[in-house]
Amino acid sequence: MVKHQPLQVYERQLCLSCLTGIYGCRWKRYQRSHDDSSKWECSWFLILCSSFLLLLVWSYFWWEAHNDYNEFNWLLYNRSGEWSDGTVPILTTTLVGFSYTAFLMILAFCHIALGQQLNLYWIHKIGVLAVLLTTITGVVSIDDLWRDEWDIVLISLQSTGPFLHIGAVAAVTALGWLVAGQVVRGDRTRFQVLLLLVYLFVLLALYLAPFAISSPCIMDRADLKTRPAVIGRRGAPMLAPENTVMSFNKALQQKVSAFEADVTISMDGVPFLMRDQTLRRTTDVARLFPKRQHDDASLFNWTEIRSLSAGLWFLRDDPYWTVQFMSTKDRNRAGNQTVCSLLELLRLATRTNRSVIFSLRRPPPQHPRYQLWIKDVQKTIQRSGIQSEQVMWTLDWYRKTVRAAVPLLQQTSEERLPVEELKERSSHTLSLHYSQATVREIRRLSRSNVSLNVYPVNEPWLYSVLWCSGVQSVSSDAPQILRKVPHPIWIMSPDEYCLIWITSDLISAAIVIGIFIFQNYHAIRWRMSGMRSYNPEQIMLSAVVRRPSRDVNIMKEKLIFSEINNGVSSTDELSIYTEHGYEGYTRDGISR
Repeated sequence: MVKHQPLQVYERQLCLSCLTGIYGCRWKRYQRSHDDSSKWECSWFLILCSSFLLLLVWSYFWWEAHNDYNEFNWLLYNRSGEWSDGTVPILTTTLVGFSYTAFLMILAFCHIALGQQLNLYWIHKIGVLAVLLTTITGVVSIDDLWRDEWDIVLISLQSTGPFLHIGAVAAVTALGWLVAGQVVRGDRTRFQVLLLLVYLFVLLALYLAPFAISSPCIMDRADLKTRPAVIGRRGAPMLAPENTVMSFNKALQQKVSAFEADVTISMDGVPFLMRDQTLRRTTDVARLFPKRQHDDASLFNWTEIRSLSAGLWFLRDDPYWTVQFMSTKDRNRAGNQTVCSLLELLRLATRTNRSVIFSLRRPPPQHPRYQLWIKDVQKTIQRSGIQSEQVMWTLDWYRKTVRAAVPLLQQTSEERLPVEELKERSSHTLSLHYSQATVREIRRLSRSNVSLNVYPVNEPWLYSVLWCSGVQSVSSDAPQILRKVPHPIWIMSPDEYCLIWITSDLISAAIVIGIFIFQNYHAIRWRMSGMRSYNPEQIMLSAVVRRPSRDVNIMKEKLIFSEINNGVSSTDELSIYTEHGYEGYTRDGISR
């Protein structure tokens, strides 16, 4: 028996080892393969892609829903009775899940680019499946609990659509490298044609997507309306406890044009500011009146209400994560705040020449002021000395009675009605949720001389979209943020947008064509300089590249050739890539 010990040169492949090791726990060279991935592994790759895309939409939803985080927490409070920031666990799990799936997607694409077989490790399969099921559960839960919030996705596209389009074109263009590699080097003709057709269809759809993109910010700058006025919704609740004198004073510092508040009637007929149905969230009623903490807020008299603290909860719960930025003086001041009456708010508005818009909640039937609540509010308005035209009355109930008693009150409707009906009700101002204020509706109302106020608007992008749409005013929980928006975030003329659109499409098309030409040329060279013969003993030698470098590690591998039973020696040739400079060894020239 003759033994032969040829030298085989291996180059360290640390990056490839990490790539296949992290993705499929294939750390050894002999565990890797250039064979086609199995249908089972291809199915897991599709599951991974589905998880990533679903998480991408889910992450985008929560990114844009930042405008309504406080509304979400308030909704959870009304259901559970306990205040907590429900967005924190959602955002944390979303960030972890998205980072995890994005990392696996990058590894999978690298496998495809290098021609490595996909083989997702079983732990990753469990993780991907857990992420997918968790995301689906979250989507279903939000659809049941907060269904109206899905509108924020479509509305936000008016601001982000043009930029998401360019990003999508860039991403699909980059994927052209992988697609071209599969098309020119794959062995399955049907698969090649199908993959190419799908890719071209997606690319063409993205090139034509701007025909479906509509944004009010694509307009001539000369047509931009004046900056919408900002109304302090419950004052400046991110800077001070909501519906308190301190909160409205903070709003004044942010140059708001008006105040907006929620009004309830006490047992003795005093209108006071309170958003919730009970006093539990925004006062210390549980400490002073523990047995009555779940009672309706209107079932307390004004003396009892005035004895409660309306600021300690703000320092304790920190609902907007802003307490840490408050000065010591402001913290002490916030802790001493009491419940504000409507009379105090109206007198503050009178001194500072501001308007007031308020929502009035009717007390329960057993309330002693159940039939007199409208008169109590009217008397308070008259006592405050405020000009009647500075008060916006939004309540539809008893509107005729109110108009007869105080004819100069600004009649404001919170219901989306035809213009003719609004004029019949003498309502020249409409207050709508931003999801109901479409661009077409805004411009229709503007032509009919109906002023529109939109709420809640807390993010600069939403404020910019409404500004370009022509809205006259917005109600905001964050006037300190909107004050820093002196002009729309972006605005461009239709000609400028068309130029950007066509240029990006042409650049993308040129890159894709170049990729396919390069990949095809590379594939032809690879085929012409391929192996003379195939030997199963050569494991991953195709990945070896011989070059004079100190990093090359020379390893001896023993190849034992044994004679077969009939004594005839084998003349099979062990071929090494000639293109890498290796010699072919045969047993014909070896003497026994």
